[in-house]
Amino acid sequence: MKVEMELPLSPYDKSFGGGMKLHIVSACLLGSCCRYNGGSNESMEVKEFLKNKSYIAVCPEVLGGLETPRSPAEIMEGKVINKEGKDVTEAFQKGAELAYEVALKEADKNGESIESAILKARSPSCGSGKIYDGTFQGKLVSGNGFFVRLLKENGIHVISEESLMKR
Repeated sequence: MKVEMELPLSPYDKSFGGGMKLHIVSACLLGSCCRYNGGSNESMEVKEFLKNKSYIAVCPEVLGGLETPRSPAEIMEGKVINKEGKDVTEAFQKGAELAYEVALKEADKNGESIESAILKARSPSCGSGKIYDGTFQGKLVSGNGFFVRLLKENGIHVISEESLMKR
């Protein structure tokens, strides 16, 4: 298996498992320190699942031009607002589009189709089914992050790392 790794704060890392299906995965789940607070959400379960599979790790927020660390952000009334009250929707939208484009190019380059995405639960980019409500009090509401919306609009199956662990 060929493995290429970028610097830890790069927007995406790549690994090829020789399969014909590509998985998109949140870079923070693989240990990239791209969370808003500069940390990661490394998941050994996700890493184990991806063994011998083809995947591309992306961080839509970094690809959208947001710094690490950065102020936490949540979706409120269709916009992404950080804790200081700044509207960062444009960066989240741009990051979602760029992450999708990167994944499509990678799949095309390798003659693969995109099978699914395993993304970080509750994130304003990657949250699937439940996201924070915009009050910064840890309250959840039904909804999807910007990257998840784009993927689902394009027919890509999305699950969170938490759903993967329940399998």
